[in-house]
Parts: sequence; structure tokens; C-alpha cells
Amino acid sequence: MRRLTYDESWPESWKSSYSYDELENWGSRDDLGHSYQYRDRREWLISAINELVPSGGMILDVAGANGNFSLPLAESGYRVTWNDLRSELAGYVKQKHESGEIEFLPGNIFDLAGQWAGRFDAVLAAEVIEHVAHPDQLLACLASMTKPGGWLFLTTPNGRYFRCHHPRFSECPDPSAFESMQFKPDADGHIFLLDREECSSMAARAGLAIERIDLMANPLTAGHVKLGYLLPHLPEGLVRAFERATRKLPRFVRERISTQIVAILSKPEVLGSHQKGLM
Repeated sequence: MRRLTYDESWPESWKSSYSYDELENWGSRDDLGHSYQYRDRREWLISAINELVPSGGMILDVAGANGNFSLPLAESGYRVTWNDLRSELAGYVKQKHESGEIEFLPGNIFDLAGQWAGRFDAVLAAEVIEHVAHPDQLLACLASMTKPGGWLFLTTPNGRYFRCHHPRFSECPDPSAFESMQFKPDADGHIFLLDREECSSMAARAGLAIERIDLMANPLTAGHVKLGYLLPHLPEGLVRAFERATRKLPRFVRERISTQIVAILSKPEVLGSHQKGLM
């Protein structure tokens, strides 16, 4: 993945993307909490994809934005389809592309789903589902594009995190009231934050089996509750060691102190396959 040089003549969306790339790819220390969370999430997802999806498989990266998942997956030998509502970002991602097979198909994923039915060996939706008014419909849409026997990889903020103040989807009588707010990028566009149980129930309704759900990123790793001021003064190894330790705590504790949910879902080969338990 090529590192770009900032250009003042870029469109504003490219400039915003570059600022995130500085945090997520290129070692900026301006917001280490964001950098650490993103790095851990990406490492977890790419490792899971490499383990489960054979090289050469077709992968859809939904709302792929800067291409920070699409590009390394293409470089690893996958045939990747990058998608985002913001069609102008395709040009930015192309500037970063160095090797591997990647197709650029921007647009609303709900509108595109019909032509992609059962096409992909894996679908990736990283930090997407919290931006839609109907997360259950999104999950069903993504399932429809996944081949039988394929995989869906999902990340989303943890709705049971102690600092979470967003509404729960399962308690909302009319999600359509939030439709005017959906599809907005970045944290300002969060509508519902889901928990493990909601992810599990929505997956079952979409005909998906839960293979694994993990919680990650404690308040220190994320730089929350003013702990971000400490991060520049702490060795990265210490932050990582503390993150590993908190992942071993009892689940009821992790549900309150973890900022992120990461999940692997499978689409059974045969209808009626049983759903596996949560980890």
C-alpha cells in the first residue's frame, strides 16, 4: 500500500481520508487511542480472513472508505471488491494501490445487493452497521451476497460499553425515524450501538451462524476517560500487554470495559444448520 504525499489541491474528502491514514497507517501520535484500536481491529480481522478464506477468494469490502482493508487483502492474493457511498474516494484508494486485484464499485449497498447475490466468498463490514437505521436489514443484505459456506466479518462499537449512550436497536419501536441520519461517516454518524446478544439474534434471523464474537479495546487502549494523555508516555508493549490481560477477564466485566465487538459469521451450506455458541 503506497504512502501518499498530502496535496492541498485534493478534494475535501481526500484530505479527510489522509488525516485518518496518518492515524491508522503511518504512525501519527496525535491520537494513539484511535491508532491502537484500529490497528488491533485490523490485525484481528485480517488474521481471521487469512485463516478462513482461501487465497484467491472473492471478498467484498462494504463502505471500504480509505481502502485500508481492501488494499492489504488484495496484496495477499484475494480478489477484492471495494465499495463505498462516496464514489470520489475510489480515486484516493487507487492512488494508494500498488499490487493485487481490486475492483471499484461505489454505491448504496442496498441498491447493489440484487446484482451481487451469492457472489462473494467473504463480506467485510468494518464499523458500518452502526451507521444504518435498519441494522437487521443490512445484515440480511450482506448475507444475501455471501456464498453458501462463505463468511461475514463484522466489527462495530460495543453497545454495552460503560460510556455508550446511544439507543439500543432492540428497544426502538420505529427505526425508520432515524433514516434521515443514516450513512454518515465517522463517529458522528452512529445511530444504534449493538451488543453481543443483538448481533446474535440478528444473525440468526439473517440465516447466519455465529462462529465467534470477541470483545476488544479497553479504555486505556482506546485512550478514553482522559487515559489518552498517558498513551504517549507508555511503551506500546505495555499497552498491548494490558490489552491482552483485559481480554482474559470475565465476560460480564469485558462487556462493560470493551469498546469494540468483532465477529465472524458463517452462511451455512445447508438451510437449518445449527447456530454455534458465543465465545
